[in-house]
Amino acid sequence: MGFLKPAPEPMPPAEFLALPFQERIRVLSTNWVTEGFNTPRMLHVVYILKMLGLYFAVGLAITSWTTEHVAFTDPSTWFDNIVVYQKLAIWLMLLEVIGLGGAFGPLCGHFAPMLGNIRYWLRPGTIRMAPWGRHVPGTGGDERTVLDVVLYLAVLASLVLPLLVHAEAVPFVPAGTGPQELVPPLAFLPILVTMPLMGLRDKVVFLAARSEQYLPIMLFSATLGALALREGASGADFVDLVVAFKIIICVVWIGAGVSKIGEHFVNVVPPMVSNSPGQLNVVKRLHYRRAPDDLRPSRLAWFMAHVGGTTVEIIIPVVLLTTTNDTVALLGAVAMLVFHIFITSTFPLAVPLEWNVYFGYIAIVLWGGFGDGFHASTYNLWEFSQPLLLIPVFVLLLFGPVLGNLRPDLVSFLPSMRQYAGNWASAVWAMKPGVEQRLNELLLVETQNDQLQRMPGMSYTPDEAEMTVQKALAWRSMHSQGRGLFSVLIEHLDDLETRDVREGEFMCNILVGWNFGDGHLHDERLIAAVQKRLGLEPGDLVVAYCESQATPWRRARPQEYRVIDAALGVVERGSWDVRDCVREQPWLPNGPVPLRVDWTASGYRRKDAVS
Repeated sequence: MGFLKPAPEPMPPAEFLALPFQERIRVLSTNWVTEGFNTPRMLHVVYILKMLGLYFAVGLAITSWTTEHVAFTDPSTWFDNIVVYQKLAIWLMLLEVIGLGGAFGPLCGHFAPMLGNIRYWLRPGTIRMAPWGRHVPGTGGDERTVLDVVLYLAVLASLVLPLLVHAEAVPFVPAGTGPQELVPPLAFLPILVTMPLMGLRDKVVFLAARSEQYLPIMLFSATLGALALREGASGADFVDLVVAFKIIICVVWIGAGVSKIGEHFVNVVPPMVSNSPGQLNVVKRLHYRRAPDDLRPSRLAWFMAHVGGTTVEIIIPVVLLTTTNDTVALLGAVAMLVFHIFITSTFPLAVPLEWNVYFGYIAIVLWGGFGDGFHASTYNLWEFSQPLLLIPVFVLLLFGPVLGNLRPDLVSFLPSMRQYAGNWASAVWAMKPGVEQRLNELLLVETQNDQLQRMPGMSYTPDEAEMTVQKALAWRSMHSQGRGLFSVLIEHLDDLETRDVREGEFMCNILVGWNFGDGHLHDERLIAAVQKRLGLEPGDLVVAYCESQATPWRRARPQEYRVIDAALGVVERGSWDVRDCVREQPWLPNGPVPLRVDWTASGYRRKDAVS
């Protein structure tokens, strides 16, 4: 890849577009090995400046302006004041809900403009996705109203308040800990009210804010923080708060590590490493068995996935949570910092860069023991002064991950803590010619092809834009569920070669303004919202959709899929064996993987989808 322009494509776009569907997947997936998404390096510079400048530097500056003991010009104060944990979490949640955090820019399908989120959510008439519209009064419908816009503005204001309010001094801290400050607990109450209400009206906003991770921080800041600041508080109250903060981050790590057990995650590592702009091509190829002919993960990829990934994310956080040894805690914190630096260096699609900066940095704050900080010998699980209170703390934090692994159909992969585990609800859309352009009739919607053709300073031709958009399909094909989804389309559609086939995440981004790998945001409910507005004919839009595999560590457990016709609804349900998917090449040279059909809508036949 070049600095201002992408690297040359593997073949001329016009020739590429003349190839059959599976051959196009082969060309792009084999090219992905060394080029990844092939975005110009200039865009990576934009991401780095946003990550280190807008988030980290501005976040620390705001913290220093609103506290007594954190000085922007004195880095030694950045690591031994717990208020940075709070302030940076608030700042990051604000950036996420605006759209300047993860899911920003070309690596998430936002080309021109690079910002989604706020542009959609401040506009009445755009599509919204209520999680339980049929069951919760006052939340039904799929159109954003003035009320929703006002509620969204209230969310923004609720985050600005604790960010800008001046911190209060903690009256008592344990011996060996320097002066500490906390955001006033009452400042968190507005966001603890407005964000859940916003989530009932539009789950997209709730998930975009990464509420599953930052709301617990704010909840404990409002409750345990109030205990630590009250008259008559003791140093033990402050210890309880810091330990609760440690539990939050460890549950996120451990939950993510557990979710990587199974057949899926090893397929995530090679394409993620291949997208790293700073990685040597020889190292990229080593993650595949025999590129370009065999793109299944190599033994190195397995080691990186299940030793460098799964093992690290489970064992080290367990040690950090239970150790009372300051040296062990420091070593564990450094290990997690390195872990997050590696993930950041790959620029993974959906680009959760700020999140990785936050978690790597906070690991050093909470366990590094720098200055008069939070030594593990004092701040550990065994020093929690009210052990019975740990029960509701763990129940609250583990509810989403446990239920999400047992019933992934009920819980988004984000509260399930399946970040980048490869076990995702996913979808691929197949549209007859002209249907994709009709999406531009929807408010604020513009297809990625059209966006690419007007990219400032680097506009694409129509053929170049089409080839670029199809790279998202190649990326999906390199993961387990991609091979299952493509198998479903091949089995269902005789006219697949003439259709516009699109990655569901990319479609979701242009329709609701945000996506982060959550197929629940573009399932039959979003498709019904599109159908309501466009009135498509049967067969115009056919979607292959799969749910996350439940308890993926049980090898025989199948992964369920369904086929959705925009005009007819769900027309088929079935499943595939994940082991069949991971044995195949991304382009399915041996044909579709075996599918087990469990249910078919009355009167529906597969080939009728093209009639």
